[in-house]
Amino acid sequence: MLEINSNRKIIHIDMDAFYASVEQMDHPELRGKPIAVGGSENRGVVAAASYEARKFGVRSAISGVLAKKNCPELIFVSPRFDRYKEISKKIHAIFHDYTDLVEPLSLDEAYLDVTHNKKGNPSATLLAKEIRTRILNEVGLTASAGISVNKFVAKIASDYNKPNGQKTVNPDEVRSFLEELPIRKFYGVGKVTTEKMYQLGIFTGLELKSKSLEFLSTHFGKSGAFYYHVVRGIHNSEVKPDRITKSVAAEHTFDTNLSSEIFMLEQLEKIATSLERRLKKQNIAGKTVTLKIKYSDFSQQTRSKTVPYFIADKGLILENVKELLYQERMKDSVRLLGISLSNLNTEQKKTVVVQLQFAF
Repeated sequence: MLEINSNRKIIHIDMDAFYASVEQMDHPELRGKPIAVGGSENRGVVAAASYEARKFGVRSAISGVLAKKNCPELIFVSPRFDRYKEISKKIHAIFHDYTDLVEPLSLDEAYLDVTHNKKGNPSATLLAKEIRTRILNEVGLTASAGISVNKFVAKIASDYNKPNGQKTVNPDEVRSFLEELPIRKFYGVGKVTTEKMYQLGIFTGLELKSKSLEFLSTHFGKSGAFYYHVVRGIHNSEVKPDRITKSVAAEHTFDTNLSSEIFMLEQLEKIATSLERRLKKQNIAGKTVTLKIKYSDFSQQTRSKTVPYFIADKGLILENVKELLYQERMKDSVRLLGISLSNLNTEQKKTVVVQLQFAF
């Protein structure tokens, strides 16, 4: 029988409506009001929405037009990524007071392995509460947390008592927790897979668990083995503090579509400047430059070029991007341009983690 590793203590911290909450913290006049970070009522895509806006169906990744239709009182705010990074660093500094096994997933969420922690506290539940309290007192924002024996269950649990709450799934509760879970709430099961599972009569974790490894592999390929194991609480992926950035990008959606190559080059220079700033802040360089073009009909085209040396200078980036732009046969006006740099000069380090047994 497959056994759950009950010795581990994993916390998943997820900031509550992070970008929107930072804007409301910095601008008191926005508090209590429905706001959307990114996009506009005419174009663009919402990057984040406040809880006041979410009540009206405004959420990340929907168009600004639809967001405004759902919530006529919605206030659009331009994103300030440098500010979000500044706040994120303060939050991560708090994490490192408890453990150096911190795996950031984004600016606003991370896994923490507190099995063996700097405070010598055997209770991951109490540590999560203390961390959340410190974030509120020292940063001014609320966070939610999930606590369990592995990353998969902790990630799901962090959604249960949002905002400003936490949920612990103890080792002896993991199997029943997953069996009762609606399949759409399984982390890693998207809309398409959910619909496919529904067609196969799989609506809950218990029904997923009833399927054989052979059945799941037949219908879901390599992912079948993943589903077979996680529904049984088996997920031994370590918290990786040296998670490697694979690419760094900058892009911009324009208020008015661009049709002139001159205007495109002007915008690409601005984007290259922004990208250079991000690269230097992280002390990163790369060899592969990619140009992203999104046309007015929302179709997208990317072109890439790899050079034999690492670059981070905007002049060199722009020189290669221009070459890629000239190769593109423009079929329509352009609503978005982006530049990314990959094949980076980062090396992955291996961390040996000694797991100790504590009570939850």
